[in-house]
Amino acid sequence: MASDRPRPYEGLTPDTVLDALESAGLRGDGRLLALNSYENRVYQVNLEDGGCVVVKFYRPERWSDAQILEDHAFSRQLSEREIPVVSPIEINGRTLHRFSGFRFAVFPRRGGRPPELEDEAVLEWIGRFLGRIHAVGSLRPFAARPALDIETFGTEPRDWLLASGLIPPELEDVWAGVAAEALQRAAICFSRSGTLKNIRLHGDCHAGNILWATEGNRAGALGGPHFVDLDDARMGPAVQDLWMLLAGDRETATRQLRSLLAGYEKFHDFERSQLLLVEALRTLRLVHYSAWLARRWEDPAFPAAFPWFGTPRYWQDRILELREQTSAMDEPPLQP
Repeated sequence: MASDRPRPYEGLTPDTVLDALESAGLRGDGRLLALNSYENRVYQVNLEDGGCVVVKFYRPERWSDAQILEDHAFSRQLSEREIPVVSPIEINGRTLHRFSGFRFAVFPRRGGRPPELEDEAVLEWIGRFLGRIHAVGSLRPFAARPALDIETFGTEPRDWLLASGLIPPELEDVWAGVAAEALQRAAICFSRSGTLKNIRLHGDCHAGNILWATEGNRAGALGGPHFVDLDDARMGPAVQDLWMLLAGDRETATRQLRSLLAGYEKFHDFERSQLLLVEALRTLRLVHYSAWLARRWEDPAFPAAFPWFGTPRYWQDRILELREQTSAMDEPPLQP
């Protein structure tokens, strides 16, 4: 899977990070901490004035300026309504900046720990804020950012993978067959769910993108959730921001969903027919994820972090996974 294409973050040295920040009017004191991020490059930077910010350098060629600015506008719209979303800092009237060929944004640093999703009160609290996010997200559509649907998250990445030559020849026909069947079943789920309203979503609302804040509280007190990283924000059905917070067996997932909706529906209506999409959306994410890894392989961070990708065992596991998803989509939806 070698590529002659230039590596996406060549030239993004620590000095470049500090110089970029200074070009926006902020002076770092030299202390940088690389934060966990594969799609973009994200650094915590200590400032000479004693402050601390987080700087995100966007992956070249992934989003247009208009798409990034829609993400920024949405997050700031949420913050203005006191919804705990970490939004970019406006500096000299701008939130998107350029330096040495890179686009970047500066965010306030927000600490926290992963939420305890086994706690029903925590889930209800998260649900309340998701309901508020979606109430704002439903006010108007994105104009530039894409939608999450079978074409963008299923058919297109499936076709790209089949054309890439990355699937071992002895497994390609089998994977193609199970992927086609899984996507057909996902299409049936979407059809059965009826005409659903697409709204602006967080888009990647898993536990890693929710931090439980404790700042400003006595030791051990809960400060509540705040949401980070709207980089995958797009149009789609509301249930996309709920299903990734469900885990475990059917009984456990049902209980978790009940708690989420108990909070969510205090602020925004939820179409129960969307529950038909939970396993379909999970299926689309699995196909999209394989293509995402393949498309990023020229980035040195990916072979280092995902050394198992592309092996025969990897594709055998994906074949089994898609077969299991095809069966799961035949099951009745969760009933909270």
